[in-house]
Amino acid sequence: MRRLIYEWAESCRIAAQQIAANRTRSFLTILGVIIGIVAVTLMGTAIRGIDTGFDRSMSLLGDDVLYVEQWPWTPGEDFWLYRNRPDIKVADAGRLNEVIASTPNSRLRLAVPAPATMETVTYAKRQLSNVYIMGTTSDYALIGITDCRSGRFLNEPESRGGRNVCVIGLDVAENLFGADDPLGKTLKIGNQGYQVIGVFERQGSFLGLFSFDSQVVIPLASYAKYFKTGSENASIRVKVKDRRQMDEAREELRGAFRRVRGLLPEQADNFAINEQQAFRSTLEPVKAGLAIAGLFITGLALFVGAIGIMNVTFVSVRERTREIGTRKALGARRRTILMQFLIEAVAVCLLGGAIGLVLAFGLFTLVASLFPSFPIQFSPFLVFVALIISVLTGISSGFVPAWQASSLNPVEALRYE
Repeated sequence: MRRLIYEWAESCRIAAQQIAANRTRSFLTILGVIIGIVAVTLMGTAIRGIDTGFDRSMSLLGDDVLYVEQWPWTPGEDFWLYRNRPDIKVADAGRLNEVIASTPNSRLRLAVPAPATMETVTYAKRQLSNVYIMGTTSDYALIGITDCRSGRFLNEPESRGGRNVCVIGLDVAENLFGADDPLGKTLKIGNQGYQVIGVFERQGSFLGLFSFDSQVVIPLASYAKYFKTGSENASIRVKVKDRRQMDEAREELRGAFRRVRGLLPEQADNFAINEQQAFRSTLEPVKAGLAIAGLFITGLALFVGAIGIMNVTFVSVRERTREIGTRKALGARRRTILMQFLIEAVAVCLLGGAIGLVLAFGLFTLVASLFPSFPIQFSPFLVFVALIISVLTGISSGFVPAWQASSLNPVEALRYE
């Protein structure tokens, strides 16, 4: 064992000397490895970032909430079929709650209407356009995120009476009120004044497309009075009792809403039941395409790098043939020669992997500083994967030349010129 450790240490020393003596050749040799490691690291970082951002966005939708709406979230070709469906009305939520209450052992807890529109919001001389205005009831606190940084959410008297009060997102608060405390102040939604009673905690955006921090929530009765006539195409959010029974709950909701709509058994559904799983199924092909592209670039770069390392190792064996013959004549074992050239190939690849990791981390830091909201994560696991790939590339590319070197006949090697 002591001899093996000595041979390994001596091979590492010789490998370091060879790399230092041929810096330019070593660097040009490992370019393919560097590109491959950067590609696989950035691919893993991007996929992990997509998963993180997606999970964060999905948590805003709620993993135990179903959405009854006119349109499905997944793209489809039946545009006119969806377009001609009857609107989802606010009153449908009340009838749906009656069906849920009359169903023994229902898997559904509560249905809450949440119609919405886009309006201009103003305070003093400041104005925000295309702000998401949602009308709902105090029951929304049971199914949605209503944590407030300051103030509170709507209560039942305000909800039932339709008072002109509102809870605003953090972006709305910062853009309209700046450093001032918005609580108690009155802003205008369209032409109607609403007193601010609460400011939501920072929630973030949904897939980078819609910001939950740029919204205003008002009582449903007030919304119906000033913004809609009651025939709007609303969204009904339904809380599920047990998220582990989402499939069963979805089927129960489908049957319950068919009763609300008065559909006959032979009639098709004229509504859609949406959930976050629809987005997950849409995201998977994107992730798969990104992974395939990244693996292709990685494989191509590592293949080129491995060929280069193999060629350079063959050249090194030819250049040092007399040295190999001398060492074997003095008693060096085949395994010693094999280990020496194999460690040189692995060391070159590890150097390329280290440089690739540094470059990938630099790019990661740059993107994170330029786009702080972009969900990317540099995982320590990727460092481990990159180093393992570097070692495997070194072994696969250096084994044949190393074996050739270890198989040289010492007499013929000493005659080589």
